[in-house]
Amino acid sequence: MGPTLILYAVPFFLFTVLLESYIVYKMHRDYVEAKDSMTSIGLGLGNLGIGFVTKAITFGASFYVYNNWKLFDLGQTWPVWVLAFFGEDLTYYWVHRISHEIRFYWASHMVHHSSPKYNLAAALRQTWTGNLSGGFVFWLWLPLIGVHPFIVMFFQQTSLLYQYWIHTELINKMPRWFEYILNTPSHHRVHHGTDLDYLDTNYAGVLIIWDRMFGSFVSENQRPQYGLTKQIESYNPAKIAFYEWVQIVKDVANAKSMKAVFGYIFGPPGWSEDGSRLTVTQMREQQKK
Repeated sequence: MGPTLILYAVPFFLFTVLLESYIVYKMHRDYVEAKDSMTSIGLGLGNLGIGFVTKAITFGASFYVYNNWKLFDLGQTWPVWVLAFFGEDLTYYWVHRISHEIRFYWASHMVHHSSPKYNLAAALRQTWTGNLSGGFVFWLWLPLIGVHPFIVMFFQQTSLLYQYWIHTELINKMPRWFEYILNTPSHHRVHHGTDLDYLDTNYAGVLIIWDRMFGSFVSENQRPQYGLTKQIESYNPAKIAFYEWVQIVKDVANAKSMKAVFGYIFGPPGWSEDGSRLTVTQMREQQKK
């Protein structure tokens, strides 16, 4: 059950990436760049390969909690599936948000934001270190209350599959009711934007209602600039996969206090001991001034 659904979808991913590239070429738009797309595909394949090991670890942890510590025997009835869907999607929202607010988790997640293009290939640009950094522990509350690990992993995979199609500039807006409830290309383009108004917004997986509820929703008002606030000038998948981890090691090695060490690892991305770099909050404060 582990990576099965994702593996089945790989031919569809490759076909639609090529189809989108052809359409963009005929439209004479700049939405796709061949080298950038190949880098994204390389990172996606690396994620799949590493996933055979890391998914075994995460699935084993889920089963251990479920078999030894579960608080209730909920079974697998339809209300449990409904609970699991909302529970997994809400967990995704907060883990995604934390991944933008704590550098330790950003080091894995920034890989997905590293493309200066926004297209279906960029959706495949996935982390190699996400599970190794322990992000899976945030989902363990579901097997703890009695949701079977198979159900949890099913919704984790369907969430990723859902989010694939929203990585495109070819779709403008969905119907108004759809835009209000569900994540869409428009909402997710904002999330990938480096414009100051767009940074650290729209963390949704499937349901955009969480962003509306927790104050992180921003609507698309202009075409975003994509990528990172400081771009990685490389098409090397390995360099991109480990880039931020290397930067953390360098910062920690040069830190002048334990407080600074903590800040470089667990502070927000952009935090610096001497103020030479800025966090998103600091950039917004500076803009107001």
